[in-house]
Amino acid sequence: MAPNLMNIVELNRVDITKLTIDAIVNAANTSLLGGGGVDGAIHRAAGPELLTECRRLNGCATGQAKITTAYQLPANYIIHAVGPVWCGGQHNEANLLASCYRECLTLTTQYKIKSIAFPAISCRIYRFPADLAANIVRQEIEIFLACEPMLDKIVLSCFNSDVFNAYDKIFK
Repeated sequence: MAPNLMNIVELNRVDITKLTIDAIVNAANTSLLGGGGVDGAIHRAAGPELLTECRRLNGCATGQAKITTAYQLPANYIIHAVGPVWCGGQHNEANLLASCYRECLTLTTQYKIKSIAFPAISCRIYRFPADLAANIVRQEIEIFLACEPMLDKIVLSCFNSDVFNAYDKIFK
């Protein structure tokens, strides 16, 4: 890992809804109206105002991201990123996942966000292979930081042990 990446990226198993950070990323579905996994946890923790704001956003396409206020969360913003469902890798899944991370990172520049926490987008419910996802995440972070070195902290929150281990191998 490049020295600047080692100083910025933190890999852990923390509950993303508890982080005091500028922005957390929600692994959302296309409706943005809540769901299972981290999406449901974020909606429950943020409170009903989040659902009201998300309704006004009219959904989000796979590979894209939209930003809202974080309401009752200790973060300032929630960036809702819609990752792809893994269908064997022949349906542009890798590019769509990379796009999710690029979109989120671009929003950090637009909103002057200095710290961000990502869940392992698409790795659990959407079955994206964790090792492939980790490689994509690392590449997108490295490319972004080479052009926009304004982030002070990137947390990769991998709640599941298998996903954490896959990310740990790539980010060591």
